[in-house]
Amino acid sequence: MPCLYISTNVNLDGIDTDPIFSEATSTVSSIIGKPQKYVMVILKGSVQISFEGNKEPAAYAEIVSMGGIDSQVKKELIASIGSILQSKLSIPRTRFFLKLFDTTAFRNASKL
Repeated sequence: MPCLYISTNVNLDGIDTDPIFSEATSTVSSIIGKPQKYVMVILKGSVQISFEGNKEPAAYAEIVSMGGIDSQVKKELIASIGSILQSKLSIPRTRFFLKLFDTTAFRNASKL
């Protein structure tokens, strides 16, 4: 089950977050190759974030998945999630950090 957790310093009060959830869900599902019914998206706003020494709009996100993440998928996820945040929350793509973790990576490495 892929889980996308987004924290941002943007105040989400008064913002329709439904399009963020639906677009993020379909994007993660499509890129990782898992059904949408297994994708979880968590969005938390008004988090104290300083990036580049200032508190202008920024976001930190993590994706944890059991399989499906390789270097090409990483590139696509970074670009796609960055685009969603830029279009929906006006967070510049240069002020977004995405951490990706495939839980099967270490399991497969231990079998070598």
